[in-house]
Amino acid sequence: MASYDVFKDLAIIIVFAKAFGILARKLKAPQVVGEIIAGLIIGPSLLHLVEPTDFLVQMAEIGVILLMFSAGLETNLRDLLKTGPLAFLIACAGVLIPLLGGTALYACYYGFDGIGTDSFYRAVFIGTIMTATSVSITVQTLRELGRLKGKVGTTILSAAIIDDVIGIIVLTFVIGFKNPESRPATVIINTLLFFAGSIVLGFIVFKLFKRVDGMFPHTRRIPILGLALCLILSYCAEHFFGIADITGAYVAGIILCSCKDSDYIAEKMDINSYMLFGPIFFASIGLKTSLANVNGDILLFSVFFVIVALAAKIVGCGLISRLCRFSWPDSLKIGIGMMTRGEVALIVSQKGLSVGLLTPEYFTCVILLIITSSVVTPIVLKVLYSKYPGETAVR
Repeated sequence: MASYDVFKDLAIIIVFAKAFGILARKLKAPQVVGEIIAGLIIGPSLLHLVEPTDFLVQMAEIGVILLMFSAGLETNLRDLLKTGPLAFLIACAGVLIPLLGGTALYACYYGFDGIGTDSFYRAVFIGTIMTATSVSITVQTLRELGRLKGKVGTTILSAAIIDDVIGIIVLTFVIGFKNPESRPATVIINTLLFFAGSIVLGFIVFKLFKRVDGMFPHTRRIPILGLALCLILSYCAEHFFGIADITGAYVAGIILCSCKDSDYIAEKMDINSYMLFGPIFFASIGLKTSLANVNGDILLFSVFFVIVALAAKIVGCGLISRLCRFSWPDSLKIGIGMMTRGEVALIVSQKGLSVGLLTPEYFTCVILLIITSSVVTPIVLKVLYSKYPGETAVR
């Protein structure tokens, strides 16, 4: 393959990803779904226009780093702290029940050879994929209904943010334990050291950025330094602590999310992500999704995967909400609102593929889950709010 062939591949990816992304948006589906389908169409499974290469893999890795950095930047720490233990409890249930449900599903369907084996870690990883929550569809639905700023809407939003933080920590542990050279105590110590070091470093970096921001407000050097922080923390997380690089990128975003120019940094990162790296990442999911090995067994597992993933969020988040003295209708709204999946589920799946915890045909499960949850959630929420328009009293 000639070096200049990458330009052709990039052009094809960008055009197809954006075209299918726009089509998906017009059909009221997440744009990322269209970009994934574009990768599936132009890849080895169908048209063979683009072949996965090391260069595209590395570009996709930059894409996922930027996505997680942006997710951290968009986190509102004040809102996160205001919700307190209520949202934290809901988020914990929203991680624990899907994690157990996914692990049990894989174990019942395929079985595993015992704790600590490769099949055990694959089972746990299936559960880890289910822990992710993406509330972009829910937020848009609640905004249209005028319910985003109510107690239920605020709880869903805050719990989803905490949910993703816990999910990333779970991913970090699973990948760490999968390493045959790692020991449980080492994984735990390295993870704790990383987060403890991030708190100390975060405080220092935040003060430095605050000072630089005051001296050179709204200048391009601010997002450039932010990007440098994202990349160096991603490197340090993986190289020194054996933690997923996306964890470092997310932490970098959290460190800077309270800066005066955090929105400006996010805006500049979004340009890079929207124009190039984002489409490459999501299209690469489609490129790597293998339809050759998708058979009736995989399709049946995918159906069970979707059912368990949706039900686990509703049961976990809904029951805890009820215990926290929400009414049954409002508890159901919270459970439904937490069941959407999107970018984070794809990011977790991509990481699993890179470390050997997932094979390409299982991307079918994740894509089907994203599409189903994106279609079902707005419909059910609108029905619930039409039947129970206000936040009902606890009985």
